[in-house]
Amino acid sequence: MHVIFGANGRAGGETANALIRHGEEVRVVLRRPEQARAWRARGADVAIADINDTGAVVAALQGASGAFLLSPPPIAGDPYAQAVETGAAFAQAVQRAGLSKAVILSSIGAQHASGTGVIATLNQIETLLDGAAPAIAFLRSGYFVETWSEVANSVVEEGVLPSFIETDRKFPMVSTMDVGSAAADLLCEDRQGQRVVQLIGPEDWSPGDVAAIFAELLDRPVTPAFIAPEHRAAVLAEAGIPAPVADALLGMYEGISSGRVALEDGVELRRGRVSLRVAIERILANMPAAS
Repeated sequence: MHVIFGANGRAGGETANALIRHGEEVRVVLRRPEQARAWRARGADVAIADINDTGAVVAALQGASGAFLLSPPPIAGDPYAQAVETGAAFAQAVQRAGLSKAVILSSIGAQHASGTGVIATLNQIETLLDGAAPAIAFLRSGYFVETWSEVANSVVEEGVLPSFIETDRKFPMVSTMDVGSAAADLLCEDRQGQRVVQLIGPEDWSPGDVAAIFAELLDRPVTPAFIAPEHRAAVLAEAGIPAPVADALLGMYEGISSGRVALEDGVELRRGRVSLRVAIERILANMPAAS
């Protein structure tokens, strides 16, 4: 039985679905009971728990051969304090449940404790979960291609792809479809000890590459538009993102531009198979229909 946290999110959902497709027993951990029906229809067991409720997490982990753990993206409050709370709660629960294997979602750049913005929270998570189970894999993913869905409306309606990253800068991205496949593989592998696995797409891509694929699929021009650092805080504020979270996000983009958010030498590297085109096709397919 594999226990999957964050199953209603991008990476957790892809991991659960990959395991189900492979005929593995899966228990998804959800926050709200009304989310359970769809997962039960797919054959998954369901547990209801808040990740910071250690007792509920321990109960969800009972009988598990392995678990996929992640820290949810911050939406309010202090992201760094929240990461410490979540990492400590997970570590305690994993030890109390006697879990034998864990795959923890992390990020490229998490080898650094600072200078990477919100990615530094994953350095905290890795540190707190170090040694919590006999077999631990930190899956350091590239930038999710699916994150571009957050500006897809601008692409479709205005023909503009806003970007906090220089439009011609190629950097490691990966589809969450590949993240789910890689996490499922790691859960099914029979290896002991602690390891770090870096995961990126078939090749590196730039925002310009993303805009070009959108343009091809939409059959009309799409222009990548670089947003200079001095304008970014206002963009996030207009989107309703609280200042502490915005500061952490801006630090990540600064880390990407400076090259600090990058692969770590001497660490296992895997490449996914999902092309940029396939990932963006799905972004467009999942957009709400115009009224």
